[in-house]
Amino acid sequence: MGAICIARDFCLFLLMLNTRQSAALLEKSDPCAEGSDGCPIDAICQNTQASYKCTCKVGFKGDGKHCEDIDECDIEYNGGCVHECNNIPGNYRCTCHDGFNLAHDGHNCLDVDECVFNNGGCQYTCVNTMGSYECRCKEGFFLSDNQHTCIHRSVEGLSCMNKEHGCAHICKETPKGGVACECRPGFELAKNQRGCILTCIHGNGGCQHTCEDMEQGPICRCHVRYTLHPDSRSCVERDETTTESSDHNATSFIEVDKRVKRRLLMENCAVNNGGCDSTCKDTSTGVRCSCPVGFTLQPDGKTCKDINECELHNGGCDHFCRNTIGSFECNCWKGFKLLTDEHTCQDIDECYFERTCGHTCVNSPGGFECVCNKGYTLYGLAHCGDINECSVNNGGCEQGCENTMGGFECHCHPGYKLHWNKKDCIEAEGFPATKPPSKPTLNCSRQEGGDRCYLTCQSQVHITSGTEDSYTVTCGMPLPCLAGAQRNGSEMSSVLQIKTTATFKSGTGKCNLKRSQERLKESLNAAHSDSRPPFTENVQFSYVRLRCSSSGHRMQSRHGRKAGYEEEGSSITAEFELDVNLEEVTESCDLGCVRRRSEKRLRKTIRTLKKSIHREQFHLHFAGSNYELAKRLARPVDLPEHCGKGQVLVDRKCVSCTVGTYYDRDQGRCVLCPAGMYQDEDGKNSCEVCPGPEVRGSPRSVGARNISECGVQCSPGHYYNTSTHRCIRCPMGTYQVEFGQNYCISCPGNTTTDFDGSTNIMQCKSMYVSLLCSNKYCSCPALGCYYRHCGGELGDFTGYIESPNYPGNYPANIECTWTINPPPKRRILIVVPEIFLPIEDECGDYLVMRKSSLSNSVTTYETCQTYERPIAFTSRSKRLWIQFKSNEGNSGKGFQVPYVTYDEDYQELIEDIVRDGRLYASENHQEILKDKKLMKALFDVLAHPQNFFNYTAQESREMFPKSFIRFLRSKVLRFLRP
Repeated sequence: MGAICIARDFCLFLLMLNTRQSAALLEKSDPCAEGSDGCPIDAICQNTQASYKCTCKVGFKGDGKHCEDIDECDIEYNGGCVHECNNIPGNYRCTCHDGFNLAHDGHNCLDVDECVFNNGGCQYTCVNTMGSYECRCKEGFFLSDNQHTCIHRSVEGLSCMNKEHGCAHICKETPKGGVACECRPGFELAKNQRGCILTCIHGNGGCQHTCEDMEQGPICRCHVRYTLHPDSRSCVERDETTTESSDHNATSFIEVDKRVKRRLLMENCAVNNGGCDSTCKDTSTGVRCSCPVGFTLQPDGKTCKDINECELHNGGCDHFCRNTIGSFECNCWKGFKLLTDEHTCQDIDECYFERTCGHTCVNSPGGFECVCNKGYTLYGLAHCGDINECSVNNGGCEQGCENTMGGFECHCHPGYKLHWNKKDCIEAEGFPATKPPSKPTLNCSRQEGGDRCYLTCQSQVHITSGTEDSYTVTCGMPLPCLAGAQRNGSEMSSVLQIKTTATFKSGTGKCNLKRSQERLKESLNAAHSDSRPPFTENVQFSYVRLRCSSSGHRMQSRHGRKAGYEEEGSSITAEFELDVNLEEVTESCDLGCVRRRSEKRLRKTIRTLKKSIHREQFHLHFAGSNYELAKRLARPVDLPEHCGKGQVLVDRKCVSCTVGTYYDRDQGRCVLCPAGMYQDEDGKNSCEVCPGPEVRGSPRSVGARNISECGVQCSPGHYYNTSTHRCIRCPMGTYQVEFGQNYCISCPGNTTTDFDGSTNIMQCKSMYVSLLCSNKYCSCPALGCYYRHCGGELGDFTGYIESPNYPGNYPANIECTWTINPPPKRRILIVVPEIFLPIEDECGDYLVMRKSSLSNSVTTYETCQTYERPIAFTSRSKRLWIQFKSNEGNSGKGFQVPYVTYDEDYQELIEDIVRDGRLYASENHQEILKDKKLMKALFDVLAHPQNFFNYTAQESREMFPKSFIRFLRSKVLRFLRP
């Protein structure tokens, strides 16, 4: 009783849905309209005066009570199809091989010009061929392994980079040295192991119709209605067909009319239906033939000809109108669905399906767009992965860069802190790694460019300003604080303390304490590191006082006018006080000896200090910054003290030179960088040499603003290595879409690429990170151990399986297995809306569904091809084991396959529906099986029939077109009959 109740609930879904849409149909009383006739589904019910009669539909044969499908593909030379003929109930359909499109006549196949769309994906030149195409490169480049991008050819380096390798298609280096040749899919390696021989697998062997592999290559032949063109590839219609058609059309209309009248006097409806195609009626003048709706009677008075309803106002269709025998059918553009009036098209809300996009889905008429949150980027058409900002230009960070989910953070080395802009690093006050010295320290060293000194003050720093051109800096605690001990007669104090004063001339500099622009960070780090510093003198003082004063006056001409400046400079008076280090006292050197050594070391340091001040290479370091004591005098006096951004001080002039130019001292102006050089910064006095070698055919131009403008044309998927001066393929897990770049971009999130040399983010594919890796499909790179993750969601009642990274291309070398084990007394229904598996390498990628993992178990479904037409089927076993495998050779979009488990009492009904060819013959029915929202609703009701009542009348009206409702209604009525 339970099964019967469930069956009734399910039938309510279909019957009530039909009641809401077409209640008027139920009011009709004739058997043909009510569907209460005994005609099979492959027959037409026709009312007669007494009752009705059954006639087999076109495409079927039989007595009307029993109708058998006619297989048109077995007659008339493959049904007239030049490639493949597919029989369907009541009809047949011609299809073409890959690389061909079906002609308007529905039988012939025409070559597709792949080069028209996106240049066939070729980097340079795309050449169309019959049934296929090929990419070619310009002079100086050769085709890479992916047969689409081009790599610069160099005589140096790997042997395959040399154009003399001799391989017709693909060249690869062998582990022991030398080269090995390979051919593209669809070609066979010639006996010389260099050339490639075309086969019928590739582009149908270049034949338009029939291809036959021979030892010397493919041989082309044509369908019986066509003849071979002199090019031995194409096929043209035979002349006889045209002649016969012309003779037939020339038949005199007058003679036809006479024969018609003569026949009318002799015929009646009792004999052969009066010769009528359809309805026959006896009249006093003979039989009168009539045609059903959708047909018109021809001049012979017997024959019915189909009316092309699409010729008038597009048949009332919103989008497409397709004429059919006796009727017509409205179809919608992709992304739209047909409503129940079978004329109106409504946008499909792809965003209704919660798994459409990784983050945010934005619906639009006929399509949708996936949008990722900030810090994430789109890959695989619908997935969102974290952007590794640190992979490009170190994220803009001056020192360390750490990637985070949805962002990144800049970090600084010890001794530095992050600037407020969150990217640059500035010196911190003090160095946390080591305890900073509490006393002033003078460090002097001999470096390139002369002696250099700087005074480090960590505490007790005071700056006082005198006049406009003078200032005083003190650091530390002065020794007079200890003078009381000396006045009390302590001789030890005078021995332990050393004081000295020195005056230094500071060249042509003018007193002006300002931040230094020079980079002394490395020297400072070395000074405070644990390693031995490189300084020649290093003296710690107790107290230092520096006073800077400027001198000089204006010169006047003989006429008393101001003529300019005489030589002007500044002087620095330094007072040093230091303690004698008692730790240096030994048996061989007493306190007086140590004092004399300290004084000698101090005098030497002062001499070095004098040189550094004169060369203006003396700096102060305090408060985490470097300062200069004086600056060079700018002439004339009214010139600015500081040059603006993008300017440099050249001979006391502020010069603005933009990128791609430099300041020429001889010409006194900015000039373009010469060919073979570049400049990527403003305000420079010279240009940088372009990295070589120069690409043949791409001459270097003047004014290059970066390395990419130097003429180094590394193709997408490569980056320029500035150390080796070569174009290197981007490693796995990275990609590069542009020419002439010197870096590769990391794939987002936990994604990687199948191979190196990737040219697009779409080649980044989902992967699952694991600490344990134990199967043969694992690989363990330096950063961890990974294995491919297979997607899908399995449940007891509804679920789906999908290829990894769907709807983006699935990765290479994966193996996915699923098991659907439904609850007791339930069976499995599966719908494959579409599946994209390339067939370039003898089923290298395939999907199989069978009872168990045993190869000899009952198989329900198996394919290694691409099918864009949907198919539905029930499992041949109660339990289903599913496997998907891909090899390393190619990749495709893959699949997303939903399934539902239903009560086994519906088995007969469900099988009757999915095995009927009418489910797939209509394009609108096919779109239903592709509509994720509709399939979700249908599966929801199939799994739990009571859920039908969750849908409102408005939702029901928008679900299925009437043709689909009528199709299901006939099945349900037959299922309910006792």
